[in-house]
Amino acid sequence: MNQILNFRSPNLILAGFGAAEKLGPEAKALGAKSALLVTDKGVADSGIADTIKSILVKEGIGVEVFSQVKPEPDLACQDACIAIARKGKYDLIVGLGGGSAMDVASVTAVMLTNPGQVTDYVGADLIKKPGIATILLPTTAGTGAEVTPNAVLSDPAAKGKKVIISPYILPRIAIIDPYLHISMPPSVTSATGMDALAHAVESFTHFTKASVITDVFAKEAMIMIGRSIRTAVAKGENLEARYDMAIGSLFAGIALANAGVNGVHALSYPLGVEYHVPHGVANGLLLPYVMEYNVIGNIPKFAAIARCLGEDVEGLPLIEQAYAGAEAVKSILSDMKMAHSLTDLKIPEEAIPAMAKAAAANTRLLSVNPRAMTAADVEGIYRNCL
Repeated sequence: MNQILNFRSPNLILAGFGAAEKLGPEAKALGAKSALLVTDKGVADSGIADTIKSILVKEGIGVEVFSQVKPEPDLACQDACIAIARKGKYDLIVGLGGGSAMDVASVTAVMLTNPGQVTDYVGADLIKKPGIATILLPTTAGTGAEVTPNAVLSDPAAKGKKVIISPYILPRIAIIDPYLHISMPPSVTSATGMDALAHAVESFTHFTKASVITDVFAKEAMIMIGRSIRTAVAKGENLEARYDMAIGSLFAGIALANAGVNGVHALSYPLGVEYHVPHGVANGLLLPYVMEYNVIGNIPKFAAIARCLGEDVEGLPLIEQAYAGAEAVKSILSDMKMAHSLTDLKIPEEAIPAMAKAAAANTRLLSVNPRAMTAADVEGIYRNCL
């Protein structure tokens, strides 16, 4: 009751089937004359980038394409995009793809108006000026990057992640069109979907920033994702399931942007940095085990999670309801045939102490976990994942 509520989002969110068609008129309304379309090779090869380019060209906007964004983009990839953007004198950056492409697009936009190097802005609220206009269009349902003030880049030399947090990372416009998601293969659908589910669960149980506002978005995200993720993986052309996943991911991203994540993400980073496990796969594997550990930190909320995920917990003691949420997530992973263990990911048991040390050092995330977590606790969770 004593909490001062904060809420941030892009200036405009357009969501629904056919929303991408609004890109051209919205870009024109921003006064754009020359745009850099930032994407990855997969999206470019699929033809989606050409479709988005044609929507802009139809409005008389010149478009160049940077399609060299890599999964888990590193600083070199980011610098390459910035170099292209500085030469082109663009007045609009359009990010098209998953979280990697959208993060690179957002950072590029702010680096066109702020001096120095990308690494000068690693941390929170260090960017001094807004970037040039950005419009972000996700082609996956999971990362939430189109509505979050965070950008994450890999730093291979430091074997870690560089996170830039600023309201200036938020785009001017976010466009979520489920039609752009239909070509996602099952493996990407499941991984990004589990990433979105982790965002919803963690923001809902965030120790300091969960609020009545973020809870509304997080709960609805869990309901939509819980009822549709299996179907979206099993039959990608199912429009109802794709809609639920697109809007569920959007809502989870909004909750994430205004509350945040905690233990699952802290434990997932070492898997990505050391073993190149895709972010969503790592989050999906760890989510139920971290949930089990966290249950006693907020029993009522974990019981609510079980209900959001469709578990029939009526009449059960509250503590049993709470643990049912983790079982629901395990069932989802099993049905989608996702990795169930570190062994599935070929991560040896002897790697656990080093991973636990790295995860435990992430005090930014662990300090807001719903239950206190030591290095020994982290190691225990990893061992439960064997």
